[in-house]
Amino acid sequence: MSSNGNGRHERNDNGKNSGNMITVLDVGSAKTVVLICEATDAGLKYRGHGMAESRGSRKGIIVELDKAVQSIHKAVEEAEKLGGCQVGNAVISVAGSHIKGVTSRGGVTLGSRPRDVTREDIRTAVEKARSVTLPDDREVLHLLPQEFILDDQSGVRDPAGMMGRRLEVNLHMVTASASATQNVVTAANRAGLHVDNMVYEALMSADSTLRADEKELGVCLADIGAGSTDMSVYSDGMVAHTGVVPVGGDHFTNDVAVGLRTPLVSAEKIKKQFGHTISAQVAEGNEIEVPAVGDRPSRLMPQRFLAEILEPRAQELCELMRDHLKQAGVMDLCPAGVVLTGGGSRMTGLAEVCQKTLDRPIRLAIPEPPIADMPEPLAEPEFATVVGLAMYAHRTTMAKMNPEQGFGHKLRALLAKLGT
Repeated sequence: MSSNGNGRHERNDNGKNSGNMITVLDVGSAKTVVLICEATDAGLKYRGHGMAESRGSRKGIIVELDKAVQSIHKAVEEAEKLGGCQVGNAVISVAGSHIKGVTSRGGVTLGSRPRDVTREDIRTAVEKARSVTLPDDREVLHLLPQEFILDDQSGVRDPAGMMGRRLEVNLHMVTASASATQNVVTAANRAGLHVDNMVYEALMSADSTLRADEKELGVCLADIGAGSTDMSVYSDGMVAHTGVVPVGGDHFTNDVAVGLRTPLVSAEKIKKQFGHTISAQVAEGNEIEVPAVGDRPSRLMPQRFLAEILEPRAQELCELMRDHLKQAGVMDLCPAGVVLTGGGSRMTGLAEVCQKTLDRPIRLAIPEPPIADMPEPLAEPEFATVVGLAMYAHRTTMAKMNPEQGFGHKLRALLAKLGT
């Protein structure tokens, strides 16, 4: 995928993927992951994956292109070796504080007398709704209809074939910084990948973790990555809101490094192995070994002191999530609660802090994908995005291969075309 000069991306089809291979790439602030799956008659089948430390990325944005290219290239090589195949095209996720959700409404008059709604009418209504003025550096990643309104009847999900005189749509658009996404494309291109599509990380994580009844009742998915926490809210089965809180796992690690005066690598290990976000639940007598900076000897320090460092950051993150949902007016749309995923969600006590702060049920989710032969280590919160990416890429591929599928597939394909 390359830019055509208007911030839009065009597909480049000269990659090396065979027709039934699906490759996805998740460039996070902490790790870069490539997953290769095979599309079979029975569904997705795991072929291989590769992972590398993300270098050159910070808070979802590439800051050093050459280092980012090296990370992607390393992950691709590892995945190709394990999968026994070469890859050329990929679907990529993006995240970070540059992601913004915008909701708008637009419609089309069908005539003075009621008539059947056609797919062209739906396309026109969506185009009207998306024709809001965006800043020059914004591009649309997703067009997500929340509901169609036919005359005075709201809550319509599939208006095709229904009778009416006016069709309107409430549309949620996920937008991103064009320069930030283009830098990801450039890094992938230089690593030998052609980008078919770019998608928002939180929507992909939701695909692999949320249950259908949660989406219907109303739920918030919070993907706590290294650089930020990406959120998506579902109500009545549709996306009601997307947004980002600029705090992630790296902020906890930095706090530990400063508070314990230890290198960042050691701080990350200590956080994962001994971290707790509720200091009162850590026994006072517990001690942990803390490596010192430079060549000074390690020290023994109270584990509770570590928790006292992590606790205020956990409270800050949960308060930011609560305030974000309230300011967006969607807190009351989440009676099913908040589902936490992403590598940062695994800190002991965080779910409890979140439940107390947001006053909602909390569930820690791992990806539960229909991917055959997937190794058990990928069934962890930090891989929710890349697994959801594979599911999304498979779905869109199947929709293209089977044009006679139902209207839902056709609508998604239509909106995918409008949004690229």
